[in-house]
Amino acid sequence: MKVAFATTDGEHINAHFGWARLLSVYEVTPEGYRLVEHHTFPTGTEDGNEDKLVPKLEFLKTHPDCKIVYVAAIGGSAAARLVNQGVMPVKSRSEADPISATLDHLVRTLQGNPPPWLRKALGTKPAFTED
Repeated sequence: MKVAFATTDGEHINAHFGWARLLSVYEVTPEGYRLVEHHTFPTGTEDGNEDKLVPKLEFLKTHPDCKIVYVAAIGGSAAARLVNQGVMPVKSRSEADPISATLDHLVRTLQGNPPPWLRKALGTKPAFTED
């Protein structure tokens, strides 16, 4: 699966989704992760009205297997539009949260039994064992 991060520096989850000038996209598997791309949005798409969301939503459509976007903050309208597009917005605990630590945590989670929200994002069902 792919995961995107709203960031100002490519290292921390520190940007509001609507105002983000940079989305970093990573491929994440149980074996690890790799950077797919850093996508920079032109000046002028980070503030104003709802139109600022369109370039970000359109960009994410070019990565249909991007199931999660980590953000420092996100408005209700943007969150709803992401969910309608099949992308789960997740808020970071703080703007100091490193992208690498979040990726490491995702890898470990994928190696085990992912929580329901992540299984839903992945489109998988929990594994049940028969007694």
